[in-house]
Amino acid sequence: MFITLAHRYMIVVSINFILVLRSIGSSVAQVPDDLNPSPNPLQLPSLPIEVTIQGTQPITLQQALALARQNNSELKFALYQVQRSRAALKEVQSGMYPTVTLNADLSRAQSAFSQLSAEQLQAQLSLTQNVPAGQDESNTTFSGTVQLIYGLYNYGPGSSSRGVAKEQISLDELDVKRLSEEIRLNVTLDYYNLQQADEQVRIAQSSVENSEASLRDAIALERAGVGTRFDVLRSEVNLANAQQDLSNAFSQQQIARRRLATRLNLAQSANISAADPVKLASLWQHTLEQTIISAFQNRPELPQRLAERNIARFRQKIAISRLKPQISLVADYELEDVLNDGIGVSNGNSLGVKSTLRLLDGGTAKAQVSQQSIEAKIAETQFANQLHNIRFEVEQAYFQLESNLENVQTANVALEQAKEALRLGRLRFQAGVGTQTDVINALNDLIKAEGKRVQAILDYNRALSQLQRAVTARGVYSASPTYFK
Repeated sequence: MFITLAHRYMIVVSINFILVLRSIGSSVAQVPDDLNPSPNPLQLPSLPIEVTIQGTQPITLQQALALARQNNSELKFALYQVQRSRAALKEVQSGMYPTVTLNADLSRAQSAFSQLSAEQLQAQLSLTQNVPAGQDESNTTFSGTVQLIYGLYNYGPGSSSRGVAKEQISLDELDVKRLSEEIRLNVTLDYYNLQQADEQVRIAQSSVENSEASLRDAIALERAGVGTRFDVLRSEVNLANAQQDLSNAFSQQQIARRRLATRLNLAQSANISAADPVKLASLWQHTLEQTIISAFQNRPELPQRLAERNIARFRQKIAISRLKPQISLVADYELEDVLNDGIGVSNGNSLGVKSTLRLLDGGTAKAQVSQQSIEAKIAETQFANQLHNIRFEVEQAYFQLESNLENVQTANVALEQAKEALRLGRLRFQAGVGTQTDVINALNDLIKAEGKRVQAILDYNRALSQLQRAVTARGVYSASPTYFK
């Protein structure tokens, strides 16, 4: 069961990974260059002018995603890990080839014992013959060795190590895909939060304008003798509350802008606003069952658990191989020459097979095998847990999507009714058959209806983004090292 799933998941992941790579550049939105941060990540602003906001640039959601792809440091880190894993694979693959070592040594040596013997001999000769004394006995020696070692048989650690390195590359590439989807979701949610903050400012401004109009009507009726001072005071209080709500909305708007700017890692002097209007993003065309199966096929977390299990099994083989014979071919060629002895260069060579067998390791290999066996079981258990979690994430987002879509339809109807109620309330008040309280209540109902409509639309868009993340329905970020070129 697990073997079949492993093959199927790895094939699906490989195909999706290739499709993401091929789609790079085709759907990338153009973004202003002045929004990008300094190319030097270690640059530290030291002057107030360097962190002063120079202007606000409206951007679309697609531009925000493009900025995240270019600037997100977590994604760059994950891509560097892929590069590192590929370099590690090359290092392991190098063990398949022979190693050649060249050693050379040039030395001048003078033995104290040889020097003493020579001086004694010269002293004896000088008594019988006229021989000068005091000559040094020293040798200048050159030696060189070339050694070739080639592993003939190592019972598995080489191939298993290569298997671990390949699975690690797959694991890191899958993590890039997982992280890219997390970034896409977070940027999208922050963008919707900014849209909501913008709409709250618009609604608060409209509330202030309506409150001012109601106050003008109340003052006019009081002057005409058909209104009361109480109605004027109610209108003034309502206007003051609306102005406070507007001030709070402006504050939340600035916070939402800076939060998204921080998420996108923008330049210190850059600020952004939402250029897209608030509207339904799109409709989900698949049934719940189709969505669940799609999530099982696309989510990178599932093949990640399988890759972790495969790594544990390869490491089991590496541990077992340490108690098996290791056989290598060893070839040596040597050169030796004493430069001042008047004799030519001497050379020699050897060729042989070296075998190593570890007879006792104190149980280390057995303990490592047991440990990796448990690691494999942990990965299988996590696979099952991840499967259930993915299904719940899909179902939760799917049900929220359906509910929010109904709320959007209800909110649209309620907004039209609130507008009509406010219009009729003002006409009744101006005609003297209604009260200022009726107008204020109708105005408050309109503000709530506008806020609920915006909330319903953005909640639907958020649920859709959560569902797309749960299914991993679209890949936005590159997982290729060429991303940095």
